[in-house]
Amino acid sequence: MHEKRNIRIIEWEDLDKRKFYSFGVFMTMSIRATVYPATLIRTLLQVQRGTSLYTGTFDAFFKILRAEGVRGLYRGFMVNTLTLISGQAYITTYELVRKYVSQYSDNNTFKSLVAGGSASLVAQSITVPIDVVSQQLMMQGQGEHLTRFRLNADSKNSKQMFGQTRTIMSQIFAADGFRGFYRGYVASLLTYIPNSAVWWPFYHFYAEQLSKLAPSDCPHLILQAMAGPLAAATASTVTNPMDVVRARVQVEGRSSVIETFNQLIKEEGCWGLTKGLSARIISSTPTAIVMVVGYETLKKMSLRPELVDSRHW
Repeated sequence: MHEKRNIRIIEWEDLDKRKFYSFGVFMTMSIRATVYPATLIRTLLQVQRGTSLYTGTFDAFFKILRAEGVRGLYRGFMVNTLTLISGQAYITTYELVRKYVSQYSDNNTFKSLVAGGSASLVAQSITVPIDVVSQQLMMQGQGEHLTRFRLNADSKNSKQMFGQTRTIMSQIFAADGFRGFYRGYVASLLTYIPNSAVWWPFYHFYAEQLSKLAPSDCPHLILQAMAGPLAAATASTVTNPMDVVRARVQVEGRSSVIETFNQLIKEEGCWGLTKGLSARIISSTPTAIVMVVGYETLKKMSLRPELVDSRHW
């Protein structure tokens, strides 16, 4: 028996796949460009010792802006755009796993949890090498003393981002081999699989609860746009400790998640586990709004023609 819901979920079989993928690439790129500065700041805050460089999110934002301009907020962005591939892999995995699990259970929370976790596993396998390189580029400039890899003078002065990327990739490979590009993979899985698995059930939960409180003629997209940030804040708070550990493992070249965790607790106490949380929530809020509005609009635009006017979506 299907769950009775006020907000109907558009499932995989309802979509025109050609439209879905065409519009999806543009949507993912827009989201990445919108939230990248907050992602960069979050990484810098998580890796620094105490408040040695920045005292908080806004302090970091203005210091980078003064020292390096807007370009400094987008350091490593071109490499990060390669995560478009993982974004499409994530969406496809999520929808296909939801469809598969629905053969065994109609419980939406269970379907969302399993599909969200599975999608993150696939996406992180693609994303981690990109993140490793991107984070090293993020650390250049004011945060370069916090990382093992440095751009030489010629690379720093180069306007060619791919030249800088090649320099960093060569240093990573020389120091750690191919494994260096998957440094922090386990920590990433321990961060993002729970984050994704928690986000989707809470997103549908908050949207459904809001629909019960809102007037019946309230557009579903507004309720979904409100539910996204609530789910993101919940998931970010739950998984932030592991995200701090992940960032340090990848940037500092550590190999042990447990050792990194223990050292963090020893040096900075439990408070260290909340580092970057405000930046993460700040970045996740617009991300969630843009992603939810974009994704739900994308799905509505990608509906099979015969379904467009058949139901209230």
